[in-house]
Amino acid sequence: MVAASVERITRRIRERSQAGRSAYLARIERHAQRPRGAERMGCANVAHAFAALPAHDKLRVVAQRAPHIGVVSAYNDMLSAHQPYEGYPALIRDAARALGATVQVAGGVPAMCDGVTQGQPGMELSLFSRDTIAMATAIALTHDVFDAALLLGVCDKIVPGLLIGALHFGHLPCVFVPAGPMASGLSNSEKSKVREMAAVGEVGRDALLQAESAAYHGAGTCTFYGTANSNQMLLEAMGLHVPGAAFVHPGAPLREALTRAAVATVLQRVPSASYLPIGRLVDERVIVNAMVALLATGGSTNHLIHWVAVARAAGITIDWGDFAELSAVTPLLARVYPNGSADVNQFQAAGGPAFVLRELMDAGLMHDDVPAMDGRGLRAHAELPVWQGDQLRWRALPADSGDSRVVRGAAAPFSASGGLKLLTGNLGRAVIKISAVPEDRHVIEAPARVFDDQEALQRAFKAGELERDFVAVVRFQGPRANGMPELHKLTPPLAVLQGKGFKVALVTDGRMSGASGKVPAAIHVSPEALSGGALAKVRDGDLIRLDGVAGTLDAKVDAAEWAAREAASIDAAAAEDNGHGLGRELFAGLRRNVVSAEEGACSWM
Repeated sequence: MVAASVERITRRIRERSQAGRSAYLARIERHAQRPRGAERMGCANVAHAFAALPAHDKLRVVAQRAPHIGVVSAYNDMLSAHQPYEGYPALIRDAARALGATVQVAGGVPAMCDGVTQGQPGMELSLFSRDTIAMATAIALTHDVFDAALLLGVCDKIVPGLLIGALHFGHLPCVFVPAGPMASGLSNSEKSKVREMAAVGEVGRDALLQAESAAYHGAGTCTFYGTANSNQMLLEAMGLHVPGAAFVHPGAPLREALTRAAVATVLQRVPSASYLPIGRLVDERVIVNAMVALLATGGSTNHLIHWVAVARAAGITIDWGDFAELSAVTPLLARVYPNGSADVNQFQAAGGPAFVLRELMDAGLMHDDVPAMDGRGLRAHAELPVWQGDQLRWRALPADSGDSRVVRGAAAPFSASGGLKLLTGNLGRAVIKISAVPEDRHVIEAPARVFDDQEALQRAFKAGELERDFVAVVRFQGPRANGMPELHKLTPPLAVLQGKGFKVALVTDGRMSGASGKVPAAIHVSPEALSGGALAKVRDGDLIRLDGVAGTLDAKVDAAEWAAREAASIDAAAAEDNGHGLGRELFAGLRRNVVSAEEGACSWM
């Protein structure tokens, strides 16, 4: 039975979304009622579609009406997490043929590595890559000959983009196929120490590169609980994986078995079988389940943007107020870096997503009556996959956590509320990953030091100008200004200053994502400075209060003076630079059309 508070919030979302959701479902139904592609399309269309298929596959899909699966892949070997996908199409074809089905790779989508582009101009394309991926997914699926789709993607913007694109083809059953995390290397905490040492000149570039390379050293996702690994947690909570697929290593026999099982899973949901299209599955209950799973694990703040956009793609409207209310009733069940010292491999060993989902369902904090692509319901995602005697099986979890320092049950959580919090006040609306911040830093009140880009803050740090209590206000970093880049380069200097005992915090209309760390950071401030947001009014020396307990974010300035104060404008040279070079010109239309972070930073609304 679902707790009254979760049911109330779900009901409110359902009522708010009624018109949009009804129209969305009606569109799905119209598409689902059409004849299959090979029967519906003209002969020339069919010939083009299947020209390159082997003869026996052409016979199957055209004459024998075999189920036809489209694969949308985010493979590239720039991303360690996506490198294993290189061999997946052959594996998927082999599994499909054994089940009497056919497969085509419908298309590839771009996939950029935020780790490579951090602090570089390419990071200004990162957020918009999500909508580009969604559009590329639509282009792939618009060939419109498929009975189902498999979606190959793991990392930050890739999974939300694939999901948004797939939901615009909501009549198709879809299963996500992950590739798993890399083996543990240098611990995240040790890596952070070296970064802080480098920030103050205690170690040089050689030592820093050695540490970074020891942390990021092989195929698979990075091992901290950032956006990429949060993606996998949320997909498990939504029933869009083969149960338990999230955190199995690339190359393991179990990983291949799970990939093959994805083919069987999606085939059981095609129209001729137990039909369940993704657009029907992803309803308001499933969206709430994803939100609860995010909050219970202290997942990436990026998802307060991405899952708003995902919900919109399914005709559902959510906002940060919904997240805040769910956070108040959702216990924090996991401590994974940056919310703790464990990495995702330790999280998986302690029980992982399966343990968390079981505890949440047993506590009435998730809707366990929703369907899942697997066909066994969401409860199947509370079991662990195992490879036994050349067979894929699932087994029940032990009653207790494998490591109570990493995962705990709902009866004895790390904290009674979730890891994310909404902040409101005269500076706008923002979010903070409170679970990553020491309790003695939940409230910071200090004078503002204003910067219009992260490089300016770094210069001030290196010049020794920040050896005091202050709140760094880094503005003109929102979606319209420059694509809302992540500002991870700010974490080491601010952490160094915090370590010296200074009270420091960050307030920005930019992003910090799931690796935001231990410094209090009010992020995603909306409206952004370029769109009339109050950050443009802040001046050096203004007293700023960030209160993560009360949930407030204010400039303590006389109300009359605040109302009369003119907003600063973005520097003309900075605005020019934000729009040019390294492909940024191509995204001008997205910057013009994008809505606010709280509305999902969508460019397609």
